[in-house]
This record gives sequence, structure tokens and C-alpha cells, in this order.
Amino acid sequence: MSNFIKSGLFHRQGKAITNFASALPESTSDLAQQITKDPYQFNFLSIGKKYDEKQLKDALIDNIERFLLELGDGFAYLGREKRIQIGEEERFMDMLFYILNLRCYVVVEIKVDKLESENLGQLGLYVTAVNHQLKKEWDNPTIGLLIVGEKDDIVAKYAVEMMKPPIGIAEYHLTGVLPKELQSDLPSIEEIERGIKR
Repeated sequence: MSNFIKSGLFHRQGKAITNFASALPESTSDLAQQITKDPYQFNFLSIGKKYDEKQLKDALIDNIERFLLELGDGFAYLGREKRIQIGEEERFMDMLFYILNLRCYVVVEIKVDKLESENLGQLGLYVTAVNHQLKKEWDNPTIGLLIVGEKDDIVAKYAVEMMKPPIGIAEYHLTGVLPKELQSDLPSIEEIERGIKR
């Protein structure tokens, strides 16, 4: 409980920018909104100040239990780089989950950079494909969640409004990584190793 208070859960819960109100049935749209957060706090990760998308996803999977706790109650992890055949192309979704209390699949795409409109097209394609290929008649519509390193809220709002599938956009924060203005003041690993050798 104290971890949720420290992480500001109350101020983050249900805050992702979504189109759930218009893209989901009224009976599930509010509950779907409440499963989102903005920002997601990945303070349990210890990765270097320079990392790429693969390193971030590797770190999240290495800490899958903590990642699931940050996502929230009811998330079941189904896999990473989940293969899905779309036409003649083989595609790979970053991560696939199932939310037990919403009874729906959730496709999660993670980008380390700023939100780009093409990210939503890719996610929308995956959400639609999961609805056609994995979703059963008793499942609710699949949800897409795009977690990015940075976003402009107006761009995110306009982007989700143009999407037909239910999509949410949120940022993530890494509290273990120092702000850029402080990073240059600290010695690099190489400088520390040279100092130890002396």
C-alpha cells in the first residue's frame, strides 16, 4: 500500500489519454479507463542512461512480476514478441496480456522515443488482428495500450480520436535514470574504471 502512495497512484490511475468512451461499450469503457495509468512508473528497473527499445523490454520482462504490479490487478501476461499472421506478413506484437476482470486482450506496444502517429497505426492493426484471430465470442473487444517515453497531450488526444479500435496512450518514467542535466556531471563507467586501476 505504501508503494502505491509513494508512486502517486491516485494521481496516475485512469489518466491515460484514450478513446475508450467512444470505442467501447458503455458497460466496459469506465472500467477500461481505470486500468490505465499515466505515467507508468518503471522505477524498479536499473538500466543505463542510454538504452534502446529492446533493452527496455528485456528489463521489463526480467522484472515481469513488478511490471504486472505496475500495470494493475487482473493483468495476465501471455508473452512478448507474440507472432501474429496478417495477410502474407508475419508480425510481432511487443507484449500481449489478458485482463481477467475486463475479459479482454490487451496489446501493449512500448516506444522509448516521443509519440509518433505511425505508432498508433501499427497498434491499431495489431488490436484488429487480435480481435479477428484470438478473441472469442465471450471476450470483450481488444484494447491497445501505447506506452511512450514522451508525448504531447494534444497530439495524443487527436491521435486516439481518429482511431476506431480502443487505444490508450501513456508515458513511462524511469526514476532510476538521472535527468540529462545531471548525467554530464557524473563520471562515466570507463572513467571510474580508469580511476580504480590507478
